Amino acid sequence: MPHPLHAVLRRTLEGMSDDDYAGFADARTRRTKIIAWVVIVSLILVGGGATVFALIFG
Repeated sequence: MPHPLHAVLRRTLEGMSDDDYAGFADARTRRTKIIAWVVIVSLILVGGGATVFALIFG
């Protein structure tokens, strides 16, 4: 037995055009860029922190 919201969701998705999805693509692109920058910065900080600890504690 399908979930009761399945039919509602299917009707909603069938009624949406590509233009309706444009906002989702923009949000996904923005979220991907934010995550990428957070990863880059954290790798730099962690790598730099490890270098400092290695220099201090030899």
